Amino acid sequence: MIKKISGTWFEFEHHNPIEGKYYNPDLVSFSEQQWREKIDEIADFGMEYIVLLAIALDNKAYFPSQVYPLSNHATPNLIEVLLDQADKRKLKVFLSVGYFGDWRYAISNMKNSQVTKRAFLAIREVYELAKGFDSFYGWYLPDEAEIKGYFKPAFIKYVNRYAEFLRSIDPTKKILIAPFGTNQVKTDEKFVEQLKNLPVDFVAYQDEVGVRKSSVQETGQYYAALRKAHDQAQGPALWADVELFTFEGETYQSPLLPADFERILKQLKQVSRYVDVVLVYQYLGLMNPSTSNAKAGNSIMSQKLYHDYLNWLKERENGNE
Repeated sequence: MIKKISGTWFEFEHHNPIEGKYYNPDLVSFSEQQWREKIDEIADFGMEYIVLLAIALDNKAYFPSQVYPLSNHATPNLIEVLLDQADKRKLKVFLSVGYFGDWRYAISNMKNSQVTKRAFLAIREVYELAKGFDSFYGWYLPDEAEIKGYFKPAFIKYVNRYAEFLRSIDPTKKILIAPFGTNQVKTDEKFVEQLKNLPVDFVAYQDEVGVRKSSVQETGQYYAALRKAHDQAQGPALWADVELFTFEGETYQSPLLPADFERILKQLKQVSRYVDVVLVYQYLGLMNPSTSNAKAGNSIMSQKLYHDYLNWLKERENGNE
């Protein structure tokens, strides 16, 4: 059976303004009630996980912090609203540990001691805010390094450093990473050994169809190889990060738009045999119910994708996928 979408990345604004052209203005102006409605929509879709991409962006924080001033959103208490509504809907939230450096320079952020210092201070702050919410499930490490055959040494050091710190605060919280370069992974003994020594709970590899690095036809073989490697390593759990978007024009240099559901269904089919959980990037800005009071993004295309997926979900539940 083709797996349904079990979770989504979540942003208070898209980090790349060009890509977020059609939905960033909506997100920045959302009222608290609109944010709560958006979270309800995700829960109503039967999703279980929300992965917050950033707790800070461009030197502005989404919660009260000594590190950065608050963002200019219409809703000031964004993370608290997210966790509170997720509590009400029994969702599990991964909180980001970034960005406390320029998001465009992931490797630099991993190595920079000042970035780490700012991040660790903010992590302690946001933990104090989040620890009372049942929905607070774990952490997401957003500075992702490309896998060129293997995980880079700088990335492994970064993951180990952050994982040690996060577990010193609360060993019960899970840790998620979502690397790219999926089509370049060499799933040999060296890679398996890296997996054995990677102190995370979940690895959600990006399928990279949206960014046009992989075709739908190719992705199945990548995840099949990853499944074998993860089984040999006996962990971490293998998840997928399926991209719901396409670009209006040039890759990375034009706005994101919803892909057609026919393509997305093929993406889901390719990974379903091999992964434990399917996450997507992302619901916000790319999917909207026609009845929503909290629409974000291209209205016609996002509504079509929402209702196409909803219709398939109903057929799937009836055994007619």
